[in-house]
Amino acid sequence: DLFDWISASWKANYMRKNGAVVAANQQFVAVSQREFFNALITEVTIPALDGSSKDPAYLTLKCAPEYTRFSKASGTVTPIAKGNQKIWLPSNFRVTIDGLDCTRVRTVESFTVKQSVPSDDIGDARDREKVPGRLEFPNLTITLAELSADSWFAWFEDFVIKGNCDDSKEKTGSIVFLAANRQDELLRIDLFNLGIFKLASDKRESNADAVATVTANLYCERMELHAPSSKPKTLPGVRGARVRR
Repeated sequence: DLFDWISASWKANYMRKNGAVVAANQQFVAVSQREFFNALITEVTIPALDGSSKDPAYLTLKCAPEYTRFSKASGTVTPIAKGNQKIWLPSNFRVTIDGLDCTRVRTVESFTVKQSVPSDDIGDARDREKVPGRLEFPNLTITLAELSADSWFAWFEDFVIKGNCDDSKEKTGSIVFLAANRQDELLRIDLFNLGIFKLASDKRESNADAVATVTANLYCERMELHAPSSKPKTLPGVRGARVRR
């Protein structure tokens, strides 16, 4: 359900959500809660992807409600058992871009999709209505091994140096987050109207025993987020608790 909300937001099919943040004591009894109403997503941050990382990854979501209220809490909070979660590792990912060799992509820097949500301050209502504004998709920074970058240099030469940068020269691609077996998809972000604007070899020390890399900077005009149709009961990378009434 969370990914459906994000996916709809990225397609400008805005969905307002109500919810609550519940605090509990050491016995997991709810002691307070802050309810929020008519919230719209304002930011979704995808964590940095790194083939050498062993730390778990977490997706960050920000939303702007029209108003919040403190209310009396009741019931007990059931923590999500760690054994029910599938660990989302930033090292398990796959990048594909039409016509480019992406087999040796090493990292994708963290990026954030932003949605402005201005307030409609006209009128005498105490709670101001939030309205969707501009949807902004970020640039991408991708690092890959230099020995597999020939197709990237060819695209840069044609797209930037020669100036063949019309819509027909833009590319489509995807970033796929994989399970531990590196086969099952946990999440996929489809990329549309990709264009390259910078490509440079990375600095390295002389005589250093390290693989030479290059870093590419791409703009992306549109992204779509897709989750598998059969979702796990507990989505990867989401921490929280459920409240029993």
